Amino acid sequence: MKNKMSLIIGSVALLLAFFLIGVKVYQKQESERLGFVAKADFKKFVPDYAPRLGPQDAPVYLVEFLDPECESCREFYPFVKMIMQENEGKVQLVVRYAPFHGNSKMIIKILEAARKQNKYWEALEVLFRYQPYWGSHHDPRPDLVWKYLPEAGVDVAKIQQDMNDPAIDKMIEQELSDVQTLGVRGTPTFFVNGKPLESFGVEQLRTLVREAVQQQ
Repeated sequence: MKNKMSLIIGSVALLLAFFLIGVKVYQKQESERLGFVAKADFKKFVPDYAPRLGPQDAPVYLVEFLDPECESCREFYPFVKMIMQENEGKVQLVVRYAPFHGNSKMIIKILEAARKQNKYWEALEVLFRYQPYWGSHHDPRPDLVWKYLPEAGVDVAKIQQDMNDPAIDKMIEQELSDVQTLGVRGTPTFFVNGKPLESFGVEQLRTLVREAVQQQ
């Protein structure tokens, strides 16, 4: 009986080891593939239409696929700003969209309409600040965003008009296509100069950005 149990335990351990090795190999292959995509098709990571924060000539691109209704994106955003400050002048934040939640497309349209008023980042800050109210997963109330948006200093009536621009719908379609191409399955998802963040976490992201900066 003991020999049989030992055999089972050994088999499970061996399978687990093969699984972990397989995951590591897949992550390495995916990192190499995406690195190639970044070099061969820079626009796939940093399209002209994407919102950017930081110097245009920054040597490091921190690409974040976010969902404005995602709680983790909201919680992680202050750390992204912190990393930007730690590497001031050397990193450009590029926002991409992965609209996985029910009201995400509506909020993205609002953000893009706010960008027409040069109030993109102000609007993003306000929407994240009040996300627990309008974006509660238990009781989402997207109508509440109209109550909060004035704090971003925007013309709300103009946003309600501009958010219906067909060009925004076309942009969202392209984002969804790139989400599939780049294998984005959750938010936030980060790439640093095309290299994916393989292990999610603040320190892991800081390290990846620091290494990219040092390589320049």
